[in-house]
Amino acid sequence: MESKKEIISQLRKNLLQWEGYKPPVTGIRSSVGLGPLEEAFPNGVFPVAAVHELVCGSSEQAAASGGLVTGILSVLLQQGGICVWIGRAQRLFAPALTVFGVEPHKVIFISLARDRDALWVMEEALKCVGLKAVVCEVRELDFKRSQRLQLAVEQSRVTGFVLRNAAGKLGSTACAARWQVRPLPSTSLNGLPGVGFLRWQVELLKVRNGQTGSWVLEWQDGHIVPVPEVTILEERQVG
Repeated sequence: MESKKEIISQLRKNLLQWEGYKPPVTGIRSSVGLGPLEEAFPNGVFPVAAVHELVCGSSEQAAASGGLVTGILSVLLQQGGICVWIGRAQRLFAPALTVFGVEPHKVIFISLARDRDALWVMEEALKCVGLKAVVCEVRELDFKRSQRLQLAVEQSRVTGFVLRNAAGKLGSTACAARWQVRPLPSTSLNGLPGVGFLRWQVELLKVRNGQTGSWVLEWQDGHIVPVPEVTILEERQVG
């Protein structure tokens, strides 16, 4: 007779599969380079075919969130495909995406001022199986609209990112994860301050069937690299 722990473990696996989380194939582990942060997600794998909400309390956090998302896109686009980026007032400088390994011609840029229009376009884009990802910048996102976005990706297997520029008005959503990204000072490189690798403080505020937490990540030589805690402690002592 199966023990209670085995029964509970099997029920959890079933629930994850019903919600669209597929266990990794034996011997093959998909990764987007987030290191220990990825262990916080179900099955220890970054969830594609899901909608991620990134809350931004300032223009600096919005820029940091856009940078981290672009770094993740560089991995998702390695197998081909294109991305749709729905922005506001054409604030995104497309050539800057190359810093994070994304070629601008692989991104379709759409500029819309109203949240209602942007979210409608995002929902329709998420239904396109030929896309790898869709990024959308908005201020407001309610549960009903987020549920429609999540239902769309469960059919198409596209990954969605909502950059939500209104961190003070957070309600419940159906997104798989809620992130907050803050910029951190880069470390000095070869003794030169201000020219080191880009660095972020990344928090998972909510993860469906996963674990919340906080990590420091860095963009090094075309990859997102986790910064070990011992390194952070040593830098603080030197500082």
